[in-house]
Amino acid sequence: MNEVQRLTDLVNQFRDERNWRQYHNAKDLAISINLEASELLEDFQWRTSQEGVEQNFENIKEEIADILIYTLMLTTDLEIDVSQIIEEKLIKNAQKYPAAAKQSLPAATDKD
Repeated sequence: MNEVQRLTDLVNQFRDERNWRQYHNAKDLAISINLEASELLEDFQWRTSQEGVEQNFENIKEEIADILIYTLMLTTDLEIDVSQIIEEKLIKNAQKYPAAAKQSLPAATDKD
């Protein structure tokens, strides 16, 4: 069993022990992912990236965990293999953005 599957099993065990699966459907789980992502954004609102991380690091970790938990529930319900879809997407992205064609980009600045 790989680590992704182990975590998925833990998430589903937690959900099933509370009988919450009955309340979860693809639409509501997708909405929950978006809501948690919005909560993550709040940690950076009106701050630079560095300030957001420094001031809210613990909450950032919790929000990322919430996003991943809802995502693992959704992939379970849709019978999607997380490892497989990530590998497939990376292959697709490699074709779309080949490393040999990487361009020199201007240095990133933290203007947010």
